[in-house]
Amino acid sequence: MTNNLQQQVRSVVLQHGRLTGVTDLKDDTDLYSVGLTSVATVAVMLALEATFDIEFPDRFLTRQVFESIQNIARAISELTGETRATGAM
Repeated sequence: MTNNLQQQVRSVVLQHGRLTGVTDLKDDTDLYSVGLTSVATVAVMLALEATFDIEFPDRFLTRQVFESIQNIARAISELTGETRATGAM
């Protein structure tokens, strides 16, 4: 997975995730533990779909997928066919 992809995901999450007082996120930070709500998750998902020109299928609409920058980037890599994604969600 490219650092650029993770950086783009991080930017979208910080912009649309409504995470009050959070200015930086590690790739494995539990986004829900720092304030991501279900409503904000939808906003993040829609922004990611627009940014990467993708659509998250139903099987990706889980808390686990949106739990961290790393998991989101992994899902996007799978949807865009990037072969460098490793590990299971």
